[in-house]
Amino acid sequence: MGRTRFLIKIWLVMLTVIVLSVSGQALDNGLAKTPPMGWNSWNKFGCKGLNEKVVRETADTMVSSGMKDAGYQFVILDDCWQTGRDASGNIIADAERFPSGIKALADYVHSKGLKFGIYTDAGAMTCAKRPGSIGHEYQDAKQYANWGVDYLKEDWCSTLPGQNSESSYTVMRNALADSGRPIVFSICEWGSTKPWLWAGPIGNLWRSTGDIQDCWDCKKDWGGNGVTQIIDQMSGLETYAGPGHWNDPDMLEVGNGGLTKEESRAHFSMWAMFSAPLLAGNDISNMTPDTKEILLNKEVIAIDQDPLGHQARRVKKTGDLEIWSKQLQDGGRAVALLNRSPAAAKIAVAWTDLGYPDSVSASVRNLWTVSDLGKQSGSYSADVPSHGVVMLTIKP
Repeated sequence: MGRTRFLIKIWLVMLTVIVLSVSGQALDNGLAKTPPMGWNSWNKFGCKGLNEKVVRETADTMVSSGMKDAGYQFVILDDCWQTGRDASGNIIADAERFPSGIKALADYVHSKGLKFGIYTDAGAMTCAKRPGSIGHEYQDAKQYANWGVDYLKEDWCSTLPGQNSESSYTVMRNALADSGRPIVFSICEWGSTKPWLWAGPIGNLWRSTGDIQDCWDCKKDWGGNGVTQIIDQMSGLETYAGPGHWNDPDMLEVGNGGLTKEESRAHFSMWAMFSAPLLAGNDISNMTPDTKEILLNKEVIAIDQDPLGHQARRVKKTGDLEIWSKQLQDGGRAVALLNRSPAAAKIAVAWTDLGYPDSVSASVRNLWTVSDLGKQSGSYSADVPSHGVVMLTIKP
């Protein structure tokens, strides 16, 4: 009996090690070693505005505006590109909106040196009541590969009673792997089943929050969230993200009109601090100078794309005043001084908040004013506008 108990204990220890090892793995498809960057159609165009012309103009503008050079790669169709299935079960694109077909559209995007993404759902229907992929995962994945798809977002609407998210997304992961084409896999079940606990070996990114809304501080009854609500939902998830597997706080709302310039800067800054996918959700063919300046800030983008792949953590919170810190590959820190209050305020970051001793002399740089602030010792303070951010790099 004693030997049996001993063997059972050993088996349990080994099982625990295996489980912990698997939960920490990233999907081994060689993709998304830094967070994906690009554009998604949903936030601005939804169902009604999505068509081939919009997508082609977006691809053109991504090149001409400098977005491609800044790192934006993917042009992604969200819901409403599909209408049904043919007699063989193959997914059919909306011929009125996409008269050239999806393959021709993907070829056009590729001709611009960009990558092409598409959308499906793990249930029977998409959120807009178009055909989902359940029961057709391998068939759809093969079709996407034939079309030249580089990125797949899979939603979680119209699922069956008792349908398991981990199992469902595993089926699509396997189907994509079997398709013969490298395809970034984006899991979108809105953080409802804590995907950060299981999705690392399954998807390259997973939605860790509810849907974003074009507002600073709001919450919809159905689960929509403003920028500040999503920031709070991301806090505490930093240990689950890294190269090839990212927490996804949803697409960007910069340029859609619901945020002020300061709020938009803070939104973009925090997504970069989170090592989040940077997927523009606006009409990039008609950007204001302010929107373009925000989306093209290469120093902020570099923080998002830092190869170390760390997600920022909130190291200090005093009411509506917060300090977030992100370790960088060069040993420095990216720091966001975030003011969520209705009035301007001074925020001071101490070196000890960042894991440095007081005695260290460090170079400070402001990434929005694009200016060096010299060597500082022990701490640094700045005036931060209401609903705004001061974003820094601090390097000993």
